[in-house]
Amino acid sequence: MAALIDDTLRLALQGYGWLPNRRRRATGAAVHTRIMGRRAVGLCGPQAARFFYDEDHIRRHGAVPEPVRSTLFGHGAVHTLDGDAHRIRKAMFLSLVRPDDVAALLRHTAESWTETVSSWSDGRPVVLFDESSRVITRAACRWAGVPLSEADLTDVAADLVAMVDGFATLGPRHWRARAARGRLEHRLAALVGRVRAGVEPAAAGSALAVVAQHRQMDGTPLHPRLAAVELLNVVRPTVAVCWFVAFSAHALHRWPEHRAALVSGDETFADAFAHEVRRFYPFAPFVAGRAVRELSWQGERIPSDALVLLDLYGQNHDPALWPEPYRFDPYRFVRREIGPFELVPQGGGHPATGHRCPGEGSANGVLRVLATRLAALDYDVPEQDLTIALHRIPARPASGFVLTPRRSP
Repeated sequence: MAALIDDTLRLALQGYGWLPNRRRRATGAAVHTRIMGRRAVGLCGPQAARFFYDEDHIRRHGAVPEPVRSTLFGHGAVHTLDGDAHRIRKAMFLSLVRPDDVAALLRHTAESWTETVSSWSDGRPVVLFDESSRVITRAACRWAGVPLSEADLTDVAADLVAMVDGFATLGPRHWRARAARGRLEHRLAALVGRVRAGVEPAAAGSALAVVAQHRQMDGTPLHPRLAAVELLNVVRPTVAVCWFVAFSAHALHRWPEHRAALVSGDETFADAFAHEVRRFYPFAPFVAGRAVRELSWQGERIPSDALVLLDLYGQNHDPALWPEPYRFDPYRFVRREIGPFELVPQGGGHPATGHRCPGEGSANGVLRVLATRLAALDYDVPEQDLTIALHRIPARPASGFVLTPRRSP
């Protein structure tokens, strides 16, 4: 029957459009298909997100494919846990994103941007995607307490980017991502070992200290390699904001009327701009879980252990939620409360009690800091390929967004 045709090839060819396209053709509230041979059910919308993030319905354990564990998240990561094990590990991450901690990260980000921009030469083009990845890597490592020399900055930033860039393909990007994760896990596991041995200082309250000292449910510390995995899960998502920095430049190039409001120092608008960049531009296509038992969603049967997909890209472009969803409009977020299951660029729910990324607020802050500084920068945009291919996951401007500084800041 048609519902059981494997859609893996279509997903690879259509990327972000695959699940929205399937949903448009579906006759009911859910899409029924197969992915990599597994029975899969696709859902979308705030109520679907609420259903999806209920642990009585959907579990994470066994849902993340091995290629994604070996590139993006790491084996044994918090993303693959459920129940008390997840809550205990999640509490470790939440302890790192209190208001004072986030403020410190944003200060480091602003300082790192200034250091990088001051090194640029007038008239010499730079690739913003690459430059911002190094800006954020430097800031995130300083904030996390992870030692990083300027000599190592370019290589470490490239590895952090590669881990994100290769999670959704089995081509060369995927194998670069695996190699990058191996290098960084080895580097950070050795660092954790030195901290525990007392030969490497770790600032109290830093991510390095907190992860090195964390205890699991049975009272044992994380294995050094697993500690490295979770330390990367602090730094890597922060560095992934470089995708949205490039998208911000793309937005300012297409809709320059927003530049003045960003430069004005209006924090409400800057926050709204960051939210709209994360809504409008593609990043995560969907998230996946496994049905804990046979379920029903709006009259649609979900078999036990089926793969359940929540369409993030489709929800962020749903006209029922976002009028004129393909119009870039930061003002839609000005003075609007955002429900935990509405804006879902990387998932939904409550960070403290569910599976939503605890660092999403700090990531939005990093984007806000860099977008406002980018808007204040005087630069030209040379001829280049600014297309964003929606079959490529994760998508980005083809050129990485090249800009040419006009004068030293």
